Amino acid sequence: MSVAARPSGRPSGRAPAALRAAWGVLRESSDAIADGITLTLFERDAELYDRIGPELRADVRASTRVHLRRGLEILAGDASARRTAADVWRETGRRRARQEVPLEAVLNAYMLGARMLWEALIDHVAAQPEAERVEAWMVLDAGRTVWSNLDVQSAVLVDAYRRESRRLQRVDLERRHAVLDGLLEGRGADPAYAETARAVLGLGDQAGVACVAVLGDVDSGDVLNAWEDRLERRGLVSHWQLRAGCHFGLVAGDLPDEAALAEVLDERAPGPTGVSDSADGLAGVATAYLLAVRAAETLPRGAGRATAVGARLPEVLLQGSPQVAPLLVAQTLGPLLAQPGPQREVLLDTLAALLRHDGSPTHAAADLYCHRNTVIYRQRQIEALTGRSLADPRDKLLLGLGLLAEGRA
Repeated sequence: MSVAARPSGRPSGRAPAALRAAWGVLRESSDAIADGITLTLFERDAELYDRIGPELRADVRASTRVHLRRGLEILAGDASARRTAADVWRETGRRRARQEVPLEAVLNAYMLGARMLWEALIDHVAAQPEAERVEAWMVLDAGRTVWSNLDVQSAVLVDAYRRESRRLQRVDLERRHAVLDGLLEGRGADPAYAETARAVLGLGDQAGVACVAVLGDVDSGDVLNAWEDRLERRGLVSHWQLRAGCHFGLVAGDLPDEAALAEVLDERAPGPTGVSDSADGLAGVATAYLLAVRAAETLPRGAGRATAVGARLPEVLLQGSPQVAPLLVAQTLGPLLAQPGPQREVLLDTLAALLRHDGSPTHAAADLYCHRNTVIYRQRQIEALTGRSLADPRDKLLLGLGLLAEGRA
């Protein structure tokens, strides 16, 4: 069909009436036009529709028929159709968000529908006898109307889609947080709950599980995102939650050992961070979390470091027994701590050096930059004051734990 320039004097009332009549004729074949749009969509985006499933194909076919019929009613001048069309567009936007159809794919489908609808009008006009044919400038006006309507439809649909997406994200986040809370309460030992947790958190049946605890009031948003990305590149899933002033993380998948996982997190740790494997999978999350917190508590306050529980077991043991630590210090280091300042520091430093070198005065002397005989003399003082012998394995253990509890090991 040739398209002539638009005449300067448009015949009064002819364009709307003629176009409404043309659109009205197309209403009779709206289902066939809609099915043509649907088939084109399925061929063009086959991977998307195959991934989501046959239910989406059936829904898109039915929805396209409704949209096209409603659009033709509006173009044909049906005022009642215009009043209800926005509800159809909003519901489609919400439904596509729930179906996880990408917004870009939805908008592309609308554009395809608008183009094919206008092409159907052109084909219809071209098939009419010359005397009855709608003038070309009217068809161009019709095209502008179709695309203008598309802008309105798209705006309504996009708003509904995004609102529904945000709502679904909130619901999903709340559900994940509720599941994490349940695991921290020990409910992972219930097989039914564990199965639900795996589904909600996206965990495989055989996925290993570890817990991460970051202590302190730290601005960890960017760090947690970076950790999540880094773990994802290693094929690991992670979920994070703020719990009682502590950032809790559950990491799952084909995990490296505990020390290696701590090393991955150490580089950008925003505060004291503990890492603990859960040997019992989801059933052991509550215990693993407690151990991760204890490990983090053994690090200096404010330290940007990550440590595995296994690397700090003596410290974790003492951290978990706050009533025992003061008693241990009193009964092992008490007499040394009671010495005058300079003497106290010399004896404690000497004890630490001797324990580091398994009681060897020679190696301790090298650490302390003094003579071996000086170390032997100080060792005798230590043993006399504490009543404990560095030759006795039990006494050595207690003295070492005392230094740990005092923060001097």
